[in-house]
Amino acid sequence: MTRESPVRLRNRPATEAAIVDAAEGLLLAHGWTALNIQTLAAAAGVDRKLVYRYFDGVDGVMARIAARMDVWLARTLAAEPPSDATAYRQFARESLLAWLRALRSNPLILRLLAWELTEDSPALRAAEASRAAVFQAWMRARRPRLRVPPAGDLVALNAVLLASVQHLALAAPRRDFGGVTLDDAGWARIEAAIDTLTGVWPD
Repeated sequence: MTRESPVRLRNRPATEAAIVDAAEGLLLAHGWTALNIQTLAAAAGVDRKLVYRYFDGVDGVMARIAARMDVWLARTLAAEPPSDATAYRQFARESLLAWLRALRSNPLILRLLAWELTEDSPALRAAEASRAAVFQAWMRARRPRLRVPPAGDLVALNAVLLASVQHLALAAPRRDFGGVTLDDAGWARIEAAIDTLTGVWPD
């Protein structure tokens, strides 16, 4: 067993933070398969029992990471300039590009997304739902008074576009997807393609 430091024994918040920080480091370096009680406790320098006592296991640690990411995402999206869209297609384009910028700027959120796509658990579903709520709240708060296009399934169209953007962000470390090199020029092409796709909505 790893011996706990006296400081951490007297300071639960510091111990919890150390465990979550260690989990983030493992997730970034090795992916979610590295997140087990033994490796997590060793990386945090704590006894394994504390991971159970403070978080009820790895799922609880993952939930804390997801909550941190929700705070980060809300702040990141809030820093986007207000929308000056005069048509829904323009608003959709702005929102998709803001989401893409956010994803590309934080490797940790991409690790969580990849984890959610690969495994299924109540904790992962809860994390996904919470992040979606953050994004939807931001959309509602910034959306100008625009007429929603009457034709077509807007929810499904949004889902397709958001999934496309998300998958491209996940593919970025490979530097290539679908014949597009994901360098500066490639991302410019992606943005132009988003313009084309959002053009399916009438003004």
